[in-house]
Amino acid sequence: MLTNLYVKNLALIDEAEVSFGSGLNILTGETGAGKSILLGSINVALGQKFSKDMMREGTDSALVELIFQLDTDEQAERLKVLDIEPEEGQLIFTRKIKNGRTMNRINGEACTVAQFRAAAALLLEIHGQHEHQTLLQRSRQLELVDAYGGGSISELREKTAAAFRNYQRLQEELSQYQLNEAEREREISFLRFALDEIDEAALTEGEEEQLERQYRLMANSRKIAEAMNLSYQLTGADEGAGEQIARALRELNAVSDYDEEIAGMEKTLADAESVLEDFNRSVSSYLDDFSFSDEEFRQVEGRLDLIRNLQTKYGRTISDVLAYRKEQAVRLDTLMHFSEKKAELEQELSRQEKELSAASKLLTDARKKAADAFGKELQEALLELNFLSNQFEIQFETSDHYSANGSDVVTWLISTNPGEPMRPLSDVASGGELSRIMLAIRTIMADRGGQGTLIFDEIDAGISGRTAQLVSEKMAEIARHHQVICITHLAQIASMADQHFLIEKQADEGSTFTRIRELDEMDSVEELARILGGARITDATRENAREMKHMAEKRKIQNQCESC
Repeated sequence: MLTNLYVKNLALIDEAEVSFGSGLNILTGETGAGKSILLGSINVALGQKFSKDMMREGTDSALVELIFQLDTDEQAERLKVLDIEPEEGQLIFTRKIKNGRTMNRINGEACTVAQFRAAAALLLEIHGQHEHQTLLQRSRQLELVDAYGGGSISELREKTAAAFRNYQRLQEELSQYQLNEAEREREISFLRFALDEIDEAALTEGEEEQLERQYRLMANSRKIAEAMNLSYQLTGADEGAGEQIARALRELNAVSDYDEEIAGMEKTLADAESVLEDFNRSVSSYLDDFSFSDEEFRQVEGRLDLIRNLQTKYGRTISDVLAYRKEQAVRLDTLMHFSEKKAELEQELSRQEKELSAASKLLTDARKKAADAFGKELQEALLELNFLSNQFEIQFETSDHYSANGSDVVTWLISTNPGEPMRPLSDVASGGELSRIMLAIRTIMADRGGQGTLIFDEIDAGISGRTAQLVSEKMAEIARHHQVICITHLAQIASMADQHFLIEKQADEGSTFTRIRELDEMDSVEELARILGGARITDATRENAREMKHMAEKRKIQNQCESC
């Protein structure tokens, strides 16, 4: 449920805050007062493009914030899939634009616009002119049949999707077998050459690093030998540091008995002499072992060249080259047994196609059953919304290809006037009729879960009188199961409000502002009178408004009792 909306510096709104309630929330106001701005701010908060020119004149930043209270545990679970964690069952959507940059946050954590939209789709559904037009799309018509069918269809859709994924995988595998004999022989020849070349090299993991170390030593052998020899001479016992330390030790030894501190220094120097002797032995041993022939150098150099040549062809590292060899060995085996493997895949694909066909048929049967019940309920709901004709049918066709959603294509056929033949919905319905059809659908689906909040805009397009009254009753019926927010110009719909908000435009010191305030019972009657009477509101108009409000309350109570 949408509990709060806060808007700052958006179009004509300098600052506005609305606290919505459960049930039916009605927003009314004069034409041009800013009702569309309010709906636009909700769209912006939920991921619609937020541009600098939407900001209020004279400001450098704008902010929109929505607070939702989750309605079901299912919503919380589906949000977790999006890596969104509600806090105490609450989500706060915040979008701010400043200095041309847009900042998006959910519960204070930065997120992408895509996350905004995905999360919003779980919580709220907006029915405006564009949304009504989606009813004309066959894919949307099929989605509504599936939603009506509920869990049984959902389960069959999952099975069909799984069968389709397997079918698609086999098709992709089989596509690799579309080679003629000459191409197959060429590829076999290449693979044999590559595998022989890699096998002949007899590569081992870690070999390259060891060879590179050897190569560095051999390539710099003269420099290493000179440095080691000089180090040995400078630190050795013959005219080197070793001789000087030995002489110093003899001098200290002669006087160490006279002072403990001198004795300590003698010991330290003796330790240094021992370390230096160890160092000399190590250098001598290294020089004794440090010898190799030109032939050994050429062998190491040649081996490195071979490895790097293979890496240029087959992989960046020895591990990559060996992995390539393993992969191509499988491919070679496939090509060597090409006909047999192709036949096996064709048989497996044929079996999988039968499985997919069977799953699609079960899905089609379930959909047809759901479509029949859906059609009957929709016919009744349309009659209750003052449609003169109750002819409605969902026509099924089979697509020429499979998909993850089965093979069904549906067309909604309707006749809105007696005596007229049924034709596709896209050829018949006007904008106002589409709004009422969508309302009828929402009535049917009201107790089937879905989003907790529904927003209706332009639901009153092209209707009045008796039809408007029927629409208002349907709105109230839906509001028993969902939070409904509705922008309207009609008194019949506004009278059904559980919470009534007025959107009005005011001028102050050369600036124009849009204000939003919740109306109490008396103010709501006054607003109904304004809608009914226009510029001149009389006592008779007010009395009419009070009666309309009273009758609406009675009707809501009656509907609640009928549903008990």
